[in-house]
Amino acid sequence: MTPAKKKTEDSKKKKAAPKKKQGTKKTLRRSSGQAAKKDASMKEVAETVSTDTAKKKDAKKADAPISSIRIRLSAFDHVVLDEATAKIIDTAERSGAVIHGPIPLPTKIKKFTVNRSTFVHKDARDQFEMRIHRRLIDLTETTFKTIESLQNLSLPSGVDIEIKMG
Repeated sequence: MTPAKKKTEDSKKKKAAPKKKQGTKKTLRRSSGQAAKKDASMKEVAETVSTDTAKKKDAKKADAPISSIRIRLSAFDHVVLDEATAKIIDTAERSGAVIHGPIPLPTKIKKFTVNRSTFVHKDARDQFEMRIHRRLIDLTETTFKTIESLQNLSLPSGVDIEIKMG
């Protein structure tokens, strides 16, 4: 082959390749236009569905009372903790809730070791510990009266209370 023939064949290949690319661009443009129309219609459908479900959820929240309450109590003194659980159980019974508990949870023990002297006597040490007692109370079939009576309840100091409604 002569160099002139190679140039003409190369130029034909180059010209043929851009034509194929142009054809693919047109098909991409068409598909992107169709996809945009589908996306717009899908967005409209999604918006109507989301507003309908949001209205239904709001109606369910307003109508349905709180089905269960979980109360976790913790304190350093188990006697004070038992007094607090007794008060909570009494008020829940008066309001008509179903009570599960008190369930004693494992006691957490934190130990601290301290040297008695400041410098040389490594063998002389003191050990201290903190015991954290915990109880769990589950209340089911609760009403607004139950929640209101639990809010007005005065418990002894030193008792940590965590309430989860759900």
